Amino acid sequence: MEDQTNLTHSRGITLKDIAAVLNISISTVSRALKGHPRISLTTQKKVKQVAERMGYLSLDMLEVEKQKLSNLIGVIVPKISYHLYAMAISGIERIAEEHGMHIIVCQSNESYEREKSLLQELINAGVNGVIVSLASETKNFSHFSRLKKMGIPLVFFNRDCNDIITHKVTIDNSIAAFEAVEHLVEIGCKNIAYIGGPEILQINANRVEGYKAAMRKYNLEIPEGYVVYSNFDRESTLSAARKLLYAPVHPDGILTFSDQIAISVMLAAKERGLSIPEELSLIGFNNEPVDELLEPSLTSIDQPGFRMGEEAAQLLIKQIRNPKAPYEKRILKSFLVVRNSTNKNRVA
Repeated sequence: MEDQTNLTHSRGITLKDIAAVLNISISTVSRALKGHPRISLTTQKKVKQVAERMGYLSLDMLEVEKQKLSNLIGVIVPKISYHLYAMAISGIERIAEEHGMHIIVCQSNESYEREKSLLQELINAGVNGVIVSLASETKNFSHFSRLKKMGIPLVFFNRDCNDIITHKVTIDNSIAAFEAVEHLVEIGCKNIAYIGGPEILQINANRVEGYKAAMRKYNLEIPEGYVVYSNFDRESTLSAARKLLYAPVHPDGILTFSDQIAISVMLAAKERGLSIPEELSLIGFNNEPVDELLEPSLTSIDQPGFRMGEEAAQLLIKQIRNPKAPYEKRILKSFLVVRNSTNKNRVA
């Protein structure tokens, strides 16, 4: 007979209790919980269901739970509703499933405190690694330094930082912004502005760098106040757009940090009585599905979200399996999708 002493739950449930409920022998219960081939799958299922319901947990079952946890990858994104992140999560999930792993997806809602709390929860859950796109409020990265000291693999994607040396997957934000501004110049725009997201985001600085480089290349002046920053809420983005469009000399071209900000510019332009693209040409970032449905449809920079997720997951799994693997930064190609918000073909 099995030794009951070592096979009890803290609440006192034993194999004998489970056997009594099912009217089977204690040895059958023991073998069923261990997945013994002599016990039918139907019986194994019934035994495990009763054991779970009664709160029984053996060392064997603990080992199974531990194994499940060892297959987990944590993912933290600013907002799941952003198209880029929805696509990236799908890409991460595809690679994870291919390698027999599962993902836990969390959203920081652009909050530094929530991001920090979520990271700790993922650590407590025993994840094998974490994939992160930074919250817009994050300017202290000590929680990620701690993660690395614990030996837990980390990959940043889309939004990263220079302070933490780890795997990263991004596009070249400077080149993307440069090419967007160059397109505005080619269609005849001369007074070109940039509306960014929160100034502390590193990718903001990279996009501003590309914007300024293109303006220098074509010997175009950047008037004071033509680089404007905003938060991601509606009032902040509308305020930034109005600041530019209600100026004595308003821009004739604007590059925005995101399609959401571009939509705010469209609303402000309509309020101001400016027609797009005749009086104002506009480019967004992320190529959201809604862009085609807007009037006029929105020209935008497309980022390969799905592939970004795949690459991030591949790097993480590589690091999990080989902790000594050197860190990589993978830079993916973006491209400009031209639509009616810049389709005027003016002659300079």
